Amino acid sequence: MTGRPTPIIAVDGPAGAGKGTVARRLAAQFGYAYLDTGLLYRAVGMKVLLQGGDPSSADDATPAAQQLKAADLDRDGLRSDEAAVAASRVAAIPAVRAALLDFQRAFAASPPDGSAGAVLDGRDIGTVICPDADLKIFLTASLDVRVARRLEELRQRGLPAIHTEVLHDMQERDRRDATRSVAPLAAAKDAFVIDTSNLDRDAVFDRVLGLAGGIPGGGSEKDDR
Repeated sequence: MTGRPTPIIAVDGPAGAGKGTVARRLAAQFGYAYLDTGLLYRAVGMKVLLQGGDPSSADDATPAAQQLKAADLDRDGLRSDEAAVAASRVAAIPAVRAALLDFQRAFAASPPDGSAGAVLDGRDIGTVICPDADLKIFLTASLDVRVARRLEELRQRGLPAIHTEVLHDMQERDRRDATRSVAPLAAAKDAFVIDTSNLDRDAVFDRVLGLAGGIPGGGSEKDDR
């Protein structure tokens, strides 16, 4: 731990590894502000689609990122598969990532609502956004497990859950995440890597919470499971 005035926890990993669940629970446990950075890219991607543009086009996506407003993060449909695909496409554009960089760093340095710290989850928090974060977690899981989790999520939401489609979409997202020219998905050298394939949510959270024990505020909030 660095002892910074505002503690920062970075949680990274591929789709379906469980990073959002862990990050939200950590934020609640410590009383920290939480930012799902993937939501920023989903909002940009959906904004491009609604404007009739191409999420893979820098000319279409860059202005959308530069003009992103807080209200865009409340737009309907940001959790859809369409938004996820669009997000991975705009995220591969260097100018889009640059446009969103300051927003994410400002959130981490000065969390909203007077929060004592910040938890950010995404794919490049520990490597690019907050390379000096107090704690870096990288969650991973096998492709089969991540696909199964996504299918169950879709079923619970009453949405179509077709294995071949989910598998293909996740493979494509993994490929784009790993091969983009700027900030490809990778664990930071000083990150704690946890394979969640054979762990339930509570087991993953308990393991991460143990690693976070030295962060100011840790244990000061009740964990409601």
